[in-house]
Amino acid sequence: MDVPRMKTRDIGRSAIREELARVALGLFSRESFEAVTLDDLAASAGVSRSTFLRYFGSKEEVVLFTFDPLGDQMADALRARPADEDHWTALRRAVEPAVAFLSREPAEGLALLRLVQRTPALCARLHEKQTGWRQRLVETLTESSGSRDMPPLVLHARVAAALECLMAALEHWVAIEGRQGLGSVVDEAFDALVPTKR
Repeated sequence: MDVPRMKTRDIGRSAIREELARVALGLFSRESFEAVTLDDLAASAGVSRSTFLRYFGSKEEVVLFTFDPLGDQMADALRARPADEDHWTALRRAVEPAVAFLSREPAEGLALLRLVQRTPALCARLHEKQTGWRQRLVETLTESSGSRDMPPLVLHARVAAALECLMAALEHWVAIEGRQGLGSVVDEAFDALVPTKR
């Protein structure tokens, strides 16, 4: 199987973005998202404002760009589920990329979520991303053989409920300071809703 390879330039750009974001998140944690300016971020990273803006167009993007791949990753995870699996189980497995991303380094995941939760602008932007995820997952669910005759509202409702379970679990994980594994918190959130039969 041919695996797509990133160009060296793209790898370099990705590494620079990650380093700029790391510096920015540290500054946001010490100060506050609202108090820190783009000039402050550039100065902390040791680059000019114009260079910083070449990698990030806004403060919100600095924080949330790492969520961007999740839409494709969750759709791929859903597409990989067995054809005869019930929707609720498949959707729980579909959100696993988000769980893996945030719990890979729990302290960093918690810090990122805390920052988002206490910053209205970031909450709003993450909600926009979640809307995009919902559409991708609905489209993927529609492609499965067991869903083709289902009313669109049913599929939209199931996906929306699954993503809300994920978001509720993330909020709870922050509230308990990560004392429980994120995967098990997400399991509990999904288990709280009785699955609708296919």
